[in-house]
Amino acid sequence: MLPNQTIWKPVCALAALLALQPAFAAEPLADSAAVEFGTGSKVQMLRLSVQKNWERSWLASNGTHLSGYWDANLAQWRGNAYQNRPGQHQNITVVNLTPVFRFERTDKKGWYGEAGIGVSLLSKLYDNDDNRLSTHFQFADHIGAGYVFDNKWELGAKIQHYSNGGYKKPNNGVNWLVVKVARPF
Repeated sequence: MLPNQTIWKPVCALAALLALQPAFAAEPLADSAAVEFGTGSKVQMLRLSVQKNWERSWLASNGTHLSGYWDANLAQWRGNAYQNRPGQHQNITVVNLTPVFRFERTDKKGWYGEAGIGVSLLSKLYDNDDNRLSTHFQFADHIGAGYVFDNKWELGAKIQHYSNGGYKKPNNGVNWLVVKVARPF
């Protein structure tokens, strides 16, 4: 089953913008990409994302600094207990944009820690395993850590939470444990 058509318009616009960026932009809109897999209570997620480094550093000291990047992603959630019925599935497409702060080494290799809070748009209202979200708009925050290898491949893990911030009930939230593999282009 295809997600709601309203979600495809921004997704297609983002894809077209990324595909055409070399022709129109002096500087690319993205400089790395990632694939992420997440799991929560009777729900799984596959997410594809692109990132754009801010190329700024703050609090530089002893070979480390605070920096950050923009993360734009498209995810597919699969709930396995739709409306609290085991074996009933719910598929949701999610578009997200998050500013992420990262504490890392100056050479951008080795261990890092990061945190971010962004905005998300869900194609359907989440209703899985007696856990419901009453709005399509959600905030997505995370805290994570990872390692950047000498060959620039990155492996990370994070804990992520989706919630509407309590502006409409029910707002149980959705929690994830996420693993990420990324590589700059």
